[in-house]
Amino acid sequence: MSTLSMLPGTREQARHALVLLGAPAPARLVVDVHAALFDGDVSVPDLAELLRDEERRFDPDTLAAYRLVPALHHDLSAARGLITLSGWPVARRLVSPAAARANALAAVIRIAEFIVIRAGASAAAMGLLRRLAESVPGGAEAFLVHDPRALADAARAALAEITPEPVPDALVARWELLDERQRLFGVMSLPHQRARG
Repeated sequence: MSTLSMLPGTREQARHALVLLGAPAPARLVVDVHAALFDGDVSVPDLAELLRDEERRFDPDTLAAYRLVPALHHDLSAARGLITLSGWPVARRLVSPAAARANALAAVIRIAEFIVIRAGASAAAMGLLRRLAESVPGGAEAFLVHDPRALADAARAALAEITPEPVPDALVARWELLDERQRLFGVMSLPHQRARG
């Protein structure tokens, strides 16, 4: 006998996690955040398949409240492996090494603060924080007190050391000139040419 799942679908589960994270995130983090904080059955292969379907079945005439789409490099090609929401402005979807570090620290802050406002942190939530603490300077020590606020403070201090990268107006203007498919899924990246000796 089959039963209907009361859990939201893969797309909605990923959206919940991304809204909390607030920035492009690896599929593994999206899955871990949703499993620890929202309950769910989404997996990394599920997300990979959904992202492929989003692009393969894209129809510009079909309205959608949101789509799961890849993050974008500064050349506007897709940053495979990093997931964003289609409704986010291009500046929020762009990734670089500095932006990835800032996004990771901001995610730790948001997750820790989310756990603080919930009544009681589950073992899964604390396990997620313990793993995230390893990427924060002083995070492991902050986590030892089992207070998510201490970890959020450590991540906030590390984030303050990072200088935000401004997004050039010309890049945004270039993105706005692309067709809808390219704005969502990125442009084809050109192979780097070898320097001639």
